[in-house]
Amino acid sequence: MRTVIFDLDGTLADTSGDLLAAANACFRKMGLGDLLHLPRDAGVALRGGKSMLTAGLKRAGRYSEDLVEEYYPVLLEQYRDAIDHHTVMYPGAMEAVEQLKADGFRVGICTNKPEALAEKLTRSLGVRDAFHSLVGADTLPVRKPDPEPLREAARRAGGDPERTILIGDTDTDRKTSAAAGVASVLVTFGPSGGDLEALRPEALLQRFEDLPALAARLLPL
Repeated sequence: MRTVIFDLDGTLADTSGDLLAAANACFRKMGLGDLLHLPRDAGVALRGGKSMLTAGLKRAGRYSEDLVEEYYPVLLEQYRDAIDHHTVMYPGAMEAVEQLKADGFRVGICTNKPEALAEKLTRSLGVRDAFHSLVGADTLPVRKPDPEPLREAARRAGGDPERTILIGDTDTDRKTSAAAGVASVLVTFGPSGGDLEALRPEALLQRFEDLPALAARLLPL
């Protein structure tokens, strides 16, 4: 069965505000104050907790790998406790998901956010039950850009990993789909930045309203 798998952060939802808040809580514990700010650092947020800690500490001239490792569990705890204060789904995302299901697609999520946090966030946003599967960074021994989490998300959704497309927003998503031998669609409205066209995805997506028709074209019956 045809399957559409979505990245979460920066693709389905803008989570940058809550992620940066968790990082800044760590920096305050270090006595450094808030080091990361929207909108400048939104793209940094979506590269993960360690990337945020690294960016902030380098900005303050305090970077060390040991300090990043020490505060990474603290960041996860801070984020878990305030995971949905600023996060919003992108316009049209869930309407597109429901239309895809009506058109006969299976749908799932494949994210590099830890599975428990992804489950908590999607349930808090009221969207978890709309997806047939969710695979996180620690669901399997490997994570994106290894192709196996994408394939597993498709299998758990009841779909065919070979008849799957990945909707994402970064080079990690592009590399994942390439490694899996399936099509990649990158959204242009997320905060990741960079020249997405240069990554040569099979398609760019400016708005979710166009996704059902695009998916039908990439995965014809």
